[in-house]
Amino acid sequence: MALGLDKRAGLRRGTILRDMVAPYRKRGAGIADLDSVPENMVGELLGGELIVSPRPAFPHSVATSTLGFAIGAPFQAGRGGPGGWWIVFGPELHLGPDVVVPDLAGWRRERMPTRPESTGVTLAPDWICEVLSPSTASIDRGKKRAIYLREKVRHLWLVDPLAPTLEVFERGDGNWILLCTHADEARVRTPPFEAVELDLLELWGETRSG
Repeated sequence: MALGLDKRAGLRRGTILRDMVAPYRKRGAGIADLDSVPENMVGELLGGELIVSPRPAFPHSVATSTLGFAIGAPFQAGRGGPGGWWIVFGPELHLGPDVVVPDLAGWRRERMPTRPESTGVTLAPDWICEVLSPSTASIDRGKKRAIYLREKVRHLWLVDPLAPTLEVFERGDGNWILLCTHADEARVRTPPFEAVELDLLELWGETRSG
């Protein structure tokens, strides 16, 4: 059964309170500063600034894991889909001077035939998805999105489990082009994974009645 509106709103209010903790920030940081980040936190180096964020709240984790499994089965494992991709949860990307940890990333196997053995990946993904939290959404939409554009990532998804929406961007000539915004209970086929239908309701932790 789908959650009622009152219950869904209550979950969103609780998540906002949990995620309003601002990330720790340190300017003039370098790679060595990442070694001091506690294991229960996420550390990134963006434009010479160390940004340390808390682990996300439950709705954020549900959206990330559900989307990863929904895409990973058909596009990485080839179950019910074309295969041909690596789909990875929270990879550490070493992109030029920056160290970025997106929620999800995907590489076409024609560009990355074998999986890297190192922790940090230097090859920019073909697709990145950031799941937004109130405390880090401005970073995802600002510094991180600019880095992905610079590194020529072709596809970028921004998922907001509180809105709830999915924004689909494609890299243009020096800018991001918003192809579409999907919301609420939509069933969608969207680049670069249009071969398989995605049920957004599942990303919000709900199921369809009947």
